[in-house]
Formats: sequence, structure tokens, C-alpha cells
Amino acid sequence: MVKQKTVARCAWVTDDPLYLHYHDHEWGIPVYDDRLLFEFLILEGAQAGLSWLTVLKKRDNYRQCFDNFDPLKIIRYKKHKVDILLANPGIIRNRLKVASVIENAKAYLKIQEEHGSFKDYIWDFVNGRPIQNHWRNHQQLPSKTPISDKMSKDLKKRGFKFVGSTICYAYMQAVGMVNDHTVKCFCYKQNNELL
Repeated sequence: MVKQKTVARCAWVTDDPLYLHYHDHEWGIPVYDDRLLFEFLILEGAQAGLSWLTVLKKRDNYRQCFDNFDPLKIIRYKKHKVDILLANPGIIRNRLKVASVIENAKAYLKIQEEHGSFKDYIWDFVNGRPIQNHWRNHQQLPSKTPISDKMSKDLKKRGFKFVGSTICYAYMQAVGMVNDHTVKCFCYKQNNELL
């Protein structure tokens, strides 16, 4: 019997195929697409108090329920649409989180208008270039940083909800503003080469 070679990954990844795919093909890879940046911001806020795997399992439902995260459609949602969303078991049915999607879409569009794109605004927090970290183990990863503190404060000032510093740092990790794969993870070198 041939022994399969195991791939070194970050310690937080489980053997769930969805989680493995997310870790291997998305987490930490720089995102410059405005719509996808908005999607990740909404999903990170939805995760508050829950596991990321819970959100990943509901991601396709979120895309369907929230018009593929089209902010121009989302800002037109009325009470009836919110009631439909809150009855849908395919998303996290928290009234404050659902309402935050609408408020965040409004704030997002204002940023696009002011900065030309959301990408230009959000990537400015890291001077347009991913931060390359060199963590030896998962315990070294911070839950927030001075940059995520600054991002959180500015997003809140602009009307965003569910954007605390810890959520902002998780967002930075997800969209590749920081490379927080541990140095032994096969994605560490791969993501470093994207810089």
C-alpha cells in the first residue's frame, strides 16, 4: 500500500473539503475586485460569534439571497425583503446582521464614489501591498493589529456595522492584505510569490 504524502497546511484548517478548498485557493490570496471585497466584508461580519466554516457552508445561499452582493440592489431592500431574509435558514438569521448588510452597502457605495473604487480605499490601509508575515505557528497570529484598529475606526465612522478590529483583521487575512499562512504551510511560499 502506497502511503499518501500529507500536505503541510495552517493548523486551523480542518479536514472538511470546503474548508480545505478555501484555505488552499482563497485565504490570503490578494483580492482586488470591488464586489468580492464587499462580499468578504459582509461575510466576515456575519461570522461574528460563529465559526468561519458555518459561514462558508452558507456562502452560496448568501450570494443568492443578497443578489450576488450587488450593493445597488441591496440598498433598495425594504422591510418585506428583510422579513424574507430572516425566514431563510440558508443564512444567519440575525436581524442586526441582516440590517447591517443594507447599511454597509450604502456606506460602500459612498466610498466607491469618493475614492473611485472600494479597492483603492481598502488597500490604502496597507499602502497597496500585502504585508508578508513570518509566523512559525498559529498561536503567533494576532487577532487584531494597529492597522485593523485604524480600518475599523474609519469604517465605523463611515457608517459600516459589524466591523470591529478583530473582524477587520480576519478580513485582511481573507482578502490577502496580510499573508498569515504559517511558514511551514505550502500556501506561505505560494502567496509570498504573489507579492
